[in-house]
Amino acid sequence: MKAFHVSRLAVRRFLLETQHLLSPGDDTGHRSVLESTSQMIRQLECVQLDPIASVERNQHLVLAARIPGYQSGMLNELLSQGQLFEYWANAACTIPMEDYLIFEATRSRFRTRSQAELDKLEPAVRDVLERLQVEGSLPSRAFRSTERVRGGWDNKIPKTKATSRALNLLLDIGKIRVVRREGSERFFDLTARTIPPELLEEAEMTDETTSSEALLEKYLRAYRVFDTGDARFGWQKLSAKERRAAITKRVDSGKVIPLEMEGVRRPYFILATDLDRLKEHERNVQAFSTDEAPIRFLPPLDNLLWRRERLVDLFDFTYKWEVYTPKVKRRYGYYAMPILAGDRLIGRLDPGLDRENNRLHIRLLQLEPEVKVTPHLRKNIGQALEAFAAFHHASDIMIERMEPEGAVPHRYITLA
Repeated sequence: MKAFHVSRLAVRRFLLETQHLLSPGDDTGHRSVLESTSQMIRQLECVQLDPIASVERNQHLVLAARIPGYQSGMLNELLSQGQLFEYWANAACTIPMEDYLIFEATRSRFRTRSQAELDKLEPAVRDVLERLQVEGSLPSRAFRSTERVRGGWDNKIPKTKATSRALNLLLDIGKIRVVRREGSERFFDLTARTIPPELLEEAEMTDETTSSEALLEKYLRAYRVFDTGDARFGWQKLSAKERRAAITKRVDSGKVIPLEMEGVRRPYFILATDLDRLKEHERNVQAFSTDEAPIRFLPPLDNLLWRRERLVDLFDFTYKWEVYTPKVKRRYGYYAMPILAGDRLIGRLDPGLDRENNRLHIRLLQLEPEVKVTPHLRKNIGQALEAFAAFHHASDIMIERMEPEGAVPHRYITLA
């Protein structure tokens, strides 16, 4: 199929629109904020989970950036109601329950890969399953063991409790699942009694080919603008050859459209069903005013940021999450979050929450050198900081460092 020639700006805006980041905020209409949260996760396909809590955790920041009035307890409420389940997609993610069956191929691969280790951990596995059967849902701290084994993150020395490793393996194979959370603590229960029976039955009847194809389609809907160079393509560890073949098949059938953008060498694609939306952005490519655009702070694992190369190609923005970079080598900070202004990524914010003093601590607020700092932009950034602080129930904001100086009006902050 012939490639569709389109401007990079139109593709960027199309991507932002499909990620629900182009408009001032999600139009909830007559829906409650909880209903809007459920709908947003369906539209995004999944939201990545992460335990790091420099401020609120990634999953809550993703939703707060898109849904006015969102509060962190809402995600846990949907999980407790059985509307969501947690499993591996882009990484550990929260996913709409109706998609449970399409992950059957992933669970099957885990069963094959983990069986030998599960056999070695048989006493701990038996203890977990028997206690859940008798006692119902239990938190991770309820399972204790003096035996230490190699866990997913251990190096040479076994550090992980046998019961903790058993819990994680049983999650992977789908025998148990997370049914609710209290803060970062997970509560587990048996999958067989917490998933609708008809969904379980349908999942068990889904063959691996059907499951893998459905999962790949879900990936394409989640990314919207995609390329075969992504090692996570399809969320199922496909080889480069398999990734190319999957796209070629869809291009040949007319389900996927190749894109051609001036100045972008990497081949990108979209779903054919999205072509009209992309054309609409191409017809309306007049420049946005950064001064008047809403400001959003995006967490390091936001859906928009999953493919770093795409940020460079479409936004001219280089982003690296420096949480695993040694402190002395960090340029922007431990939890630096990209700043989105309209359709541009204009800088980074490295926040921390001083929970004892109820203060939002900004270690760095940095704007890109080409960004013109106007009174309107300063006001918008200040208001976005106030909203960010309010979301975290912080009564004070302290900024340690700004680049350039004066990027935020002084009346909004207390300087360190």
